[in-house]
Amino acid sequence: MSYGTKKMMGLSALAAVTMACALYAIGAAPGAQAASSKGSVVSSLVGPFGPMLVAGSGSSAGTALYFITSDYGSTFGCTTTKQSVGGQPYVCTGPSTSQHADWPAYTTTSTPVAGPGVKQSLLGEVDRKGVGEQVTYNGHPLYLFDEIPGSPSGEGWDEPSLPADHGMWWLLSPSGVPVGSEGTLSTVTIKGHTYLGAQVIDGAGGALIVPVYTFSAGTACIAQCAVNFPPLYAQGSPGLASGLTGTTGVVTRADGSQQRTWNGKALYVFGDEGFAIGQSGISVAANGSGQKESGGTFALISIAG
Repeated sequence: MSYGTKKMMGLSALAAVTMACALYAIGAAPGAQAASSKGSVVSSLVGPFGPMLVAGSGSSAGTALYFITSDYGSTFGCTTTKQSVGGQPYVCTGPSTSQHADWPAYTTTSTPVAGPGVKQSLLGEVDRKGVGEQVTYNGHPLYLFDEIPGSPSGEGWDEPSLPADHGMWWLLSPSGVPVGSEGTLSTVTIKGHTYLGAQVIDGAGGALIVPVYTFSAGTACIAQCAVNFPPLYAQGSPGLASGLTGTTGVVTRADGSQQRTWNGKALYVFGDEGFAIGQSGISVAANGSGQKESGGTFALISIAG
């Protein structure tokens, strides 16, 4: 698995046109380029999921910036450690110029600069070995992924154990909260029983149904709890698999982000979800069921057959 294989590729002509439009949208006029000499610029534009952060300077200008839920405090889920996924080499991150990392860090040589729509007070940086000075926003280290400006393709990637980044990738809004997507709710069969699941993109770039969990304490799973059990961030109404008849919705969390609900209960995924690759494909273990965190318990949602 290489950096290039996980990218959404486009025709060079289309990329050039999109780049020009994106640069105009984020204000990358001569003044913005001058600002970038003081530090990498973080800007914003309206993408397919709403307002989102984008690189505002450098060769990646206009492309989306992401965060992973397993980066928290001084602990990072996306690292420079070399792994093997399905027999192929994999490295999660590296410097912005890395051609081997799937999610290169968005780095800076000095204090990052707020572009149009971005709050300077939310910008920061963290010094990481093998990476450099990585730009942060509202405490979240920022990463690159796409090649085409304005066309985010990494939203909702789930990488708990294949590869073992133990987190889910999301876009960030200019206010510093995760940008959810509509997504699709479906069913997943585990040991002969049917449970509610969500369709995500796995570490190999393919669609995968993972089990979702309710938390007895509702949306109170925050801080380290939300690292272990990332909220299923959302917006709008999800697609539903045939036969699903429950009520979907969203609830606003304490930080202002939106979380998917099912029959009024907030939904989560498990950051250490067990996966196995067999002759019939990828299977999940649902090993988050019964886990206790922050005074509550996580449970699967049984779907009657």
